[in-house]
Amino acid sequence: MAKKNKKGFSLFLNGKFDYVLFIVTIILVGVGLMMLLSASGPTSISETGSSTKYLIRQGRVVAIGFVLMLILSKVDYRIYKKLIVPLYIFCVVILAVVGLIGTEDNGARRWINIGGFFSLQPSEFVKVGLAIVYAHLLSYLREKGEIRKFVNGFILPIVLFIPIAAIMIKMQNHLSATIIMAAIMLVEMFVGGTQIVHFLVGAVCAMPMGALYYIKKTMNATVNGEDAGFRIGRIKSWLDIESDVTGKGWQINQSLYAIGSGGLFGVGLGNSNQKYLYIPEPQNDFIFAVLAEETGFVGSILVIILFAIFVWRGIVISLKAEDTYGTLLAIGLTTMIGLQALINIAVVTNTIPVTGMPLPFFSYGGSAMLADLIAVGLLLSISRSNKKS
Repeated sequence: MAKKNKKGFSLFLNGKFDYVLFIVTIILVGVGLMMLLSASGPTSISETGSSTKYLIRQGRVVAIGFVLMLILSKVDYRIYKKLIVPLYIFCVVILAVVGLIGTEDNGARRWINIGGFFSLQPSEFVKVGLAIVYAHLLSYLREKGEIRKFVNGFILPIVLFIPIAAIMIKMQNHLSATIIMAAIMLVEMFVGGTQIVHFLVGAVCAMPMGALYYIKKTMNATVNGEDAGFRIGRIKSWLDIESDVTGKGWQINQSLYAIGSGGLFGVGLGNSNQKYLYIPEPQNDFIFAVLAEETGFVGSILVIILFAIFVWRGIVISLKAEDTYGTLLAIGLTTMIGLQALINIAVVTNTIPVTGMPLPFFSYGGSAMLADLIAVGLLLSISRSNKKS
């Protein structure tokens, strides 16, 4: 038995991972660093007198992230099954701790300051953790024939998610991350075999409750003469983009100016005008607008195609995985990165209301970059054990 296990581990370790996914990731990170240097230059100069502040910081994170990605690609993903319970508890506890004592910025408490040297945003890593937790839970329920039952296959996963959602929304005011976490859970449930009728029942119950919540909140704010909330303000600005051009609509208007200025081929790398303190913090959530301005429609489409290839390879890895756990984990991680890219681009183009969603591999932020590269490492690990087509 020992020889058999050793032989199996050796075969896994020497197996080839998905080189297409690996190469696409390298290209996305490379283009992302190039655009980060361009987008962050004016802001960096105004803060430090140097144009490379953000690039150097992000470059260090990328180096660490690639090392982690390659290490994780060599680790058999199935060993994480043994860590499901402590991993879930850790996710809940670390989010609660951040909500209580974390560093506050712009009215949100989402970061932990590590010794005054750098900050971590645990919610980025919790996304990966939940993908692992739900992949194992749902694969177990499927093996036991419980996945198609209403209580075990639908209610149980939702109940386990409630503490996470409550902490993220009430304590951290982080709706965008909550949406991604919920999407990971729901997609894994769907692929795992949860019945569609159960999703429909859940949607019928949830939508009226959500509508009543926002109606009540708006009415209370109106009675008290207060602002109904920044999210409702963002929706109003989205519906009528010219209603508050210098206020809540400023960022999206500047983004659209940048995209429109880019035309077909762009104004050239480094030549964006909107990054000169018109778009607030252009190196973050709105970096795609700078990309569109400098590389035009052609450059934007090429980046979208790269993300589409990434999602395609993630789905292929999921379909070829040799076990249900691998299938669900791969589809959950692919959903995490693909949906973030989709939402970010939709926000920047005013297709949906503004929400704080980073563009994977592009937006400045060490925690998000590390989490994304860890996810890629796990996907590469799953691809090593894929069934031969």
